[in-house]
Amino acid sequence: MPQYCHIDEPLELESGATLPSLTIAYNTYGTLSPEKDNVIWVMHGLTANSDVADWWPHTVEKGKFLDPEKYFVVCANVLGSCYGTTGPSSINPATGKPWCSDFPKVTIRDMVKCHRILAEKLGIKKIHEMIGVSLGGFQAIEWMVTDPDIADNVMFCATDSSCSPWLAAFNKTMYMAIESDPTYGQPRLDAARKGLATARALALISYRGPFAYNMSQRDSLENSDPFFHRVQTYQEYQGIKLCNRFDVYSYVRICESGDSHNVGRGRGGIRQALQRIKANTLVIGISSDILFPPACLKELSDFIPGSILRVMESDFAHDGFLIEHEKLNTIMQEWRKIR
Repeated sequence: MPQYCHIDEPLELESGATLPSLTIAYNTYGTLSPEKDNVIWVMHGLTANSDVADWWPHTVEKGKFLDPEKYFVVCANVLGSCYGTTGPSSINPATGKPWCSDFPKVTIRDMVKCHRILAEKLGIKKIHEMIGVSLGGFQAIEWMVTDPDIADNVMFCATDSSCSPWLAAFNKTMYMAIESDPTYGQPRLDAARKGLATARALALISYRGPFAYNMSQRDSLENSDPFFHRVQTYQEYQGIKLCNRFDVYSYVRICESGDSHNVGRGRGGIRQALQRIKANTLVIGISSDILFPPACLKELSDFIPGSILRVMESDFAHDGFLIEHEKLNTIMQEWRKIR
């Protein structure tokens, strides 16, 4: 079950806008050691929540790399989400109604600011290991550059040091789909469900890639309708599935935070920014990832002093980090032995 950290003070955002207060939803697993030296801080992807055991199967288990018998695992839901942390679905105290589209834009740096607030409230001054995957990797990179002494060890997986034109193109296409829904902008949390469903279907193509689709969505030989393919219903199902657990305004705000990501902004460029990182660093790419191709992860690793790069073989593209938990566990445990 999530816990909640309430901050009854204004939160100034990078845009200059201010939130009157802040709530952060977070989950913990295991027990914090008396020395507070066993913290693993996990940062989640786009539509996940703070319950790592829910969205990352077979990782928060004995013998796995998030072993709750050894570590105190913390995961906070990101700013702008609809899973408990302040976001568009939260009540705007000025109106007594959900913020919806009035919720201000947030950046990755705003999200990291919230992580740092929570760490302070939990009395955590040092993190043994920081883990960031996908959009969570954006946050982990930003946090390590902002405060190079915060963690001794860090793992970045399926991510990048900035929002590439490739990622921005996917995001813009999703916004176009959402904005084509005539209900988008209406002050209700069930607005633009058709637009959101289409956006999610588009996004899924970038998450799974051709190998996974061709492996799992082949039509049967007995298919009597030449115009029907089973993948069509799969795309529709995935769109509806997201609409049943997420609202369009939270989705847009979190995607926009990804657009804002550039760890080199105001710091002399990406290379100079990444050279601030002092922690033992593992960078993991996924062989078939088309959203963050292995070449992106190699560049990230090359710019971080002393980092180690591993490419995980998988046919599941970007979602490989969610599905290939055994392979990921092996990479993590081997890294821990040599660092």
